[in-house]
Amino acid sequence: MKIVKRKAYIERISSFINKPVIKVITGMRRSGKSFFLRQIIDDLKEKGVRDNQILCIDKDSLDFDHIKDYKDLNRFVEESLKTKKKKYLFIDEVQEIENWQKAIISLFNKADIDIFITGSNAHMLSSELATRLSGRYIQFQIYPLSFKEFLCDFRKNPSENTEDEFFKYLRFGALPAIHNFPLEQDSIYPYISAIFDTVVLKDVIAKNEIRNIKLLKNIIDFVLENIASPFSAKSMADYLKSQRLSVGVETIQNYLAYLEAAYIVERVPRYDIKGKRLLEINEKYYLTDLGLRHARLGFRESDISDYLENLVFLELKRRGFEVKVGKYSNLEIDFIAQKASRKIYIQVCYTLYTNKKEEKTVWQRETEPFFKLLRDANSYEKILISMDKIFDPDQSQIFTNLNIMDFLLDESF
Repeated sequence: MKIVKRKAYIERISSFINKPVIKVITGMRRSGKSFFLRQIIDDLKEKGVRDNQILCIDKDSLDFDHIKDYKDLNRFVEESLKTKKKKYLFIDEVQEIENWQKAIISLFNKADIDIFITGSNAHMLSSELATRLSGRYIQFQIYPLSFKEFLCDFRKNPSENTEDEFFKYLRFGALPAIHNFPLEQDSIYPYISAIFDTVVLKDVIAKNEIRNIKLLKNIIDFVLENIASPFSAKSMADYLKSQRLSVGVETIQNYLAYLEAAYIVERVPRYDIKGKRLLEINEKYYLTDLGLRHARLGFRESDISDYLENLVFLELKRRGFEVKVGKYSNLEIDFIAQKASRKIYIQVCYTLYTNKKEEKTVWQRETEPFFKLLRDANSYEKILISMDKIFDPDQSQIFTNLNIMDFLLDESF
């Protein structure tokens, strides 16, 4: 199978190869972690590293089913990597090995081995690893494909119309393996549903020993229905109660944490710009891949603004921004994105210019936060992202208008 390089991730990790840090690669199942390991291995071989210096353990393969715990792992590595040259150890889905941290710490302390591990659950970074190896590991999260990767690297026969391709991206999501099938609903959605079921079964239900499967599915559906909308565990409990499901707020908080740990969703806190503090309620949740929602609930044109907001969030995270939802008095700013000293306020909408009846309402809702920030002398960048292709030049001094496809394809942003 041809391996398509995830260039941005390779560039990000390259400066840490052959350095005394454990490389921890995380992300949802089927987001591309295994192929990313293969890319690193191929690059090492191109630079002269021999096969006997490399050991790759894939815990999804029965070939390594005999490695049950940390003792098995340590023994197998010692027996397999006997060269006196620099050694390279790759372990895919390391959380499947009981007490794997003990072996990793022991091997790491020998200083002649470069270690790369992947996992599909955020809890893999246990307190033992974080404490005993504080400052000696670096984490990389692999996301599903960016639109640029989708369009330029993975599409076999893309349409010449970029907007047509964008709507395929919006409708089918960005898991790399969907490109093994025709990009059609009857082919893609059953495949994504099977992945979703596997992730929920292995990384949520089994990992956390959940017994109330019906409750979990109801919570999942609530989150899928409410992406890009602020809600609290209390509001979800009230909704479930109306559906004759009695559940406590703490239980809902735990289940949401399980979904987040499995990289199905990401929780984004709300930040009070005036009060300069994080708010403890009504966070937003975004999906790691929109295809998961559409495969389960169907694609709905009426929700397209939420889909666009989800895409912008994921792209900001891919590019290394810290992201919060902004609150300014009684107004909401979709994203406060910060990287180093750069801070940007971002609004996302489908279009500002829908029709004459709605135009004024949409314009006021989406731009009022920017005007209010301007009046209060806030000097940070302000960007409005939409599907529009023609913009009002009179507003260019207040905020920057960007077409979402231009934003997604322009990596210099």
